[in-house]
Amino acid sequence: MKFAKKIKINKNIISLKHPTYFIADIAANHDGDINRAKDLIWKAKQAGANAAKFQHFLADKIVSDYGFKKLKKTAHQKKWKKSVYEIYKKNSLNRKWNSELSKTAKKAKIDFFTTPYDFDAVNEIDKLVDVYKIGSGDITWIDFIKFVAKKKKPILLACGASNMDDVIRAVKSVTNINNKICLMQCNTNYTNSPENFKFINLNVLNLFKKEFPNIILGLSDHTPGHTTVLGAIALGARVIEKHFTDNNNRNGPDHHFSMNPKSWEEMVKRTRELEMSFGDGIKKIEKNEKQTNIVQRRCVRLKRNMCKGEKITINDLEFLRPAPIKSFKPFEINKFLGKKIIRNKQKGSELYFKDIA
Repeated sequence: MKFAKKIKINKNIISLKHPTYFIADIAANHDGDINRAKDLIWKAKQAGANAAKFQHFLADKIVSDYGFKKLKKTAHQKKWKKSVYEIYKKNSLNRKWNSELSKTAKKAKIDFFTTPYDFDAVNEIDKLVDVYKIGSGDITWIDFIKFVAKKKKPILLACGASNMDDVIRAVKSVTNINNKICLMQCNTNYTNSPENFKFINLNVLNLFKKEFPNIILGLSDHTPGHTTVLGAIALGARVIEKHFTDNNNRNGPDHHFSMNPKSWEEMVKRTRELEMSFGDGIKKIEKNEKQTNIVQRRCVRLKRNMCKGEKITINDLEFLRPAPIKSFKPFEINKFLGKKIIRNKQKGSELYFKDIA
């Protein structure tokens, strides 16, 4: 499989050599209010997000009311006071908002796109977006993945609650059509429990690098805070998705585990610091170490006054800081032991090549 080494979303370039791309997943946090949805777009921009993302699902096209009524409530849905079908219906995005949300994002100068959950959602919004996200829950719906890939736009593929066979199958289904893909490690537990750090499994990113050389990597994250974000970026992820709200205490399925403007801004700041720290990978004396390189290193110094013509023995030497430029370093003593000194030198003086016959 061949992968694009960089992908472009509007004016943003995503690759290992470019800054991390942050996606604020507003998801259902609009609470059914278009003005709130628009306000969250602006707040995401102000907090430092590169994109404001929504989720286009309709209850009838994503869940079976019959199926969930037969299934005892489990996972994060245990706390839902209404049926699963009712929660999805209440929190679905009104598709008549598409154009206005897109216009708002353009005014805010932030990218706008979505995770679509049915064919109609893709067709209705295609002219308004430059990229698509495939949610973890659809990683086995290969016909749908192929349909989205045929739009020839970058695909962000999340792979929560899946095994490697699922991932390979889905990645192949995209790359057979479209090589602009970002593979996003994910753990789909939405409880916001600190216990989830045990299961985010960031080292899977290393597995992905071996299995899919040159693929762009990302993290779709639901753990508390931004610890895993920094870890993923250090391992090579360059797309980060976190849920976004303005108030974690609001009622709704996504608010409690979302980032808020304050925590989001902190995450971005720490990330930019981390990115600065990567460097070029060449081990060298750095520009800001040139002075400490002198004051902290040892050089060869004389333990006594020595006169011109005397032979230098190990008993004449000690190794002390500082180490002026071009002075002999401790590992270089074999270059001059037993040789004559060619000028008078005081006790404590460092030795240079020019001092030795």
